[in-house]
Amino acid sequence: MVSGESGLKSYKVVTHGCQMNVHDSERLSGLLEDAGYVKAGPDGDPDLVVFNTCAVRENADNKLYGNLGQLAPAKSRHQGMQIAVGGCLAQKDRETIVKRAPWVDVVFGTHNIGHLPALLERAAVERRAQVEILESLETFPSTLPTRRESAYAAWVAISVGCNNTCTFCIVPALRGKEEDRRPGDVLAEIEALVDEGVIEVTLLGQNVNAYGSDLGDREAFSKLLRAAGQIEGLERIRFTSPHPRDFTDDVIAAMAETPSVMHQLHMPLQSGSDRVLKAMRRSYRQERFLGIIRKVREAMPDAAISTDIIVGFPGETEEDFEETMHVVREARFTNAFTFQYSKRPGTPAAEMEDQVPKEVVQARYDRLIALQEEISWDENKKQVGRTLEVLVAEGEGKKDDRTQRLSGRAPDNRLVHFTKPEEPVRPGDMVTVEITYAAPHHLLAEGPALAVRRTRAGDAWEKRQAEPAGKPAGVMLGLPKIGAPAELPLAAPAGGACCGD
Repeated sequence: MVSGESGLKSYKVVTHGCQMNVHDSERLSGLLEDAGYVKAGPDGDPDLVVFNTCAVRENADNKLYGNLGQLAPAKSRHQGMQIAVGGCLAQKDRETIVKRAPWVDVVFGTHNIGHLPALLERAAVERRAQVEILESLETFPSTLPTRRESAYAAWVAISVGCNNTCTFCIVPALRGKEEDRRPGDVLAEIEALVDEGVIEVTLLGQNVNAYGSDLGDREAFSKLLRAAGQIEGLERIRFTSPHPRDFTDDVIAAMAETPSVMHQLHMPLQSGSDRVLKAMRRSYRQERFLGIIRKVREAMPDAAISTDIIVGFPGETEEDFEETMHVVREARFTNAFTFQYSKRPGTPAAEMEDQVPKEVVQARYDRLIALQEEISWDENKKQVGRTLEVLVAEGEGKKDDRTQRLSGRAPDNRLVHFTKPEEPVRPGDMVTVEITYAAPHHLLAEGPALAVRRTRAGDAWEKRQAEPAGKPAGVMLGLPKIGAPAELPLAAPAGGACCGD
């Protein structure tokens, strides 16, 4: 199993789903590089392909088995090639994966990603598939080696698992009950990242603001935000995804009073109907949700707020849907992750009566998309004329090469395309620009840059570029890809973790 001039085995990790999966894939890459693998290049067949799967949406199964089918010919012509499947779908389907795709070598779950190298070795020696699914977490993933995909922005998991019982969501059954990291461990990881050049972190959890539930401190999350804000060199702090039930005034105060905590919030709505929220087992109602939005805007008038919405939940009537439209009009979200309800076997909602016909769901979805598109554009137009400091990103602007522009994120996480400055600018550097145009999903700064600030993060990115190709990396760095799946018209720059709590 040799690939390339290095003589080392090459690997490719394919990630489906949420930010937690993206972060887990960084751990998987770190484990593999620690075991002697190198990241595969764009050409040829890698020696190992790892699928880190999602089980939230209905097409997750089709996507996985379609990809596995496409790999079968590659494996037949590439002697020694291995295929591994992990993540939530592996936790759910287990041996079924090997039955449907017998050319898979390893199936591992959400609780034992640290076992992957050993499972691969065992599969090669025994020449048969290895299926290992643990029911509870053995080691918190933060203790594993990591190959980070960004020199300037990093995920930091503060908890794993979820204690909620939403009737549409299978994730708690696959990820387990919530387990919190000790605040000292979280802060130590952030400090280490900052020492390596990172200037932005996103605190990550299935229900991030429930942090502290097994530490015995209801204000642990707000205290963590304030403590992280004291770390010298850390310029931007974000978090995802909170739950309206646990979102308390002390968190709003910490956001407003800690300069490095960005005024950006992803607050999953799911439905505006109290009746549907009850059926979903969401422990808040419309009034509570809108009250949170009002409090956030009172404390931070410039806050950009995004959301998750499910259209067509079983039993949703036209009146229920109109309640959702009402909340969207009132809340004026910057953007939204908007999903058509997807029946997932193993969830209570899948067994409910009054499943809404597909054509009705589609019609409502289209109306919601049109409304949110209008609001997103109106809210972005308010940014025209503002001066913003943009964190230059890598790979955010698909047209940058053709348009002589660069792209990055404003403090509130809006995507900004701007004219390339005359002086050299690197991903991770900061550029101050004036916004001249707004579209529903991005801002444009057509004039010359007002200022360029070279940063330690830009230095770290530059150092990475100078590293020899194929060299195993410890901590590598790119902006974490935050957003809705590509096919959604309302792709947002920040969204819910896994089930969109």
